[in-house]
Amino acid sequence: MKVRKARMEDLEEVLLIYSIARNFMIANNNPQQWRNNHPKKELLVDDIKKGQLYVVGDEKNIYGVFALIFGMDETYNYIEGNWLNDNDYAAIHRIASRGSKKGIFDFAISYCKRQISDLRIDTHEDNLLMQRLITKNNFQYCGIIYVEDGSARLAYHYSD
Repeated sequence: MKVRKARMEDLEEVLLIYSIARNFMIANNNPQQWRNNHPKKELLVDDIKKGQLYVVGDEKNIYGVFALIFGMDETYNYIEGNWLNDNDYAAIHRIASRGSKKGIFDFAISYCKRQISDLRIDTHEDNLLMQRLITKNNFQYCGIIYVEDGSARLAYHYSD
């Protein structure tokens, strides 16, 4: 498996992966996190144009997708709690898998850790699977942040 930057020709496959992930969340008592068809196609196109959307796959298939965004993330400016430090960081957003291959999250996180020593990520309180994956990968819970629509997210920080 490898990680590479997403290309426009990956868009339909990426949209399918997000659809599969949304259905999985609904089936696993997490219907709120990505409601209203989030992430929108326009956001993903913008991510691709900015070079911040990545896919995980092999020569034939894409199994997962995530955004890795370097620099200050406005979502993380206010936290009810404390980040581990104020170092430069990258934020991991919109991570999803088609669910057909194990280890996609771990593989993606390992890639991200090789790019920068401080990473931040957040998830909905109902997303118990994501919480387990995040903490399994040595992220520390830091507090609550609020996303654009005002809903709360559990915020985590990894610092090497």
